[in-house]
Amino acid sequence: MKPNPTPAQGREQDKKQANQRTLRRLLLASVAMFAFGFLLVPLYDVFCQITGLNGKTGGAVSEHQGAQVDATRWVTVQFLTNTNADMPWLFEPLQHKVKVHPGEITKVSFSVLNPALKPMTAQAVPSVSPSEGAEYLLKTQCFCFEQQTLAAGAHQEMTLLFRVDPNLPPHIHTLTLAYTLFDISETHAIGQMAQVGINGGLSYE
Repeated sequence: MKPNPTPAQGREQDKKQANQRTLRRLLLASVAMFAFGFLLVPLYDVFCQITGLNGKTGGAVSEHQGAQVDATRWVTVQFLTNTNADMPWLFEPLQHKVKVHPGEITKVSFSVLNPALKPMTAQAVPSVSPSEGAEYLLKTQCFCFEQQTLAAGAHQEMTLLFRVDPNLPPHIHTLTLAYTLFDISETHAIGQMAQVGINGGLSYE
């Protein structure tokens, strides 16, 4: 039969349990803060997409929303691609520019290759110039609406369906749609770790 713990031993055990709970909370808080740091740029870009600030474009629109075609007018749409620092992916448009009638649906494709020796996850963030025209370039389907994960050495083509709003100001004849590709692999992994913690991977006693 084990002897009952002394008051001093009981206090020591309570202290150890309290320290363990504090350590778990600190670990979870560290994961959350680390993830927040990685998300600052994507969150800013999402804000810009919603508000149109800095030429950022919004989300998907219906293919039939305002679908009247203006066959009397041509608009040139150019495509540029960039990658953020430390992003090794090769990313380029298969068509560098197209001429379209406002209101018609146009499909273009982009090529992406992950030359790294590990799987990676990326997020494409679009912007339009001139910024005055950003609200008139409407995407009905875009790879930028979701994260893209590629295995090591994998290649794929990504699709964009868009149209130019017929209400585009008449003095704008050319729109440039640029995509910047961000490496969010660590953010993606941290998000999964945090989800595990939320679902019970880190429990508090």
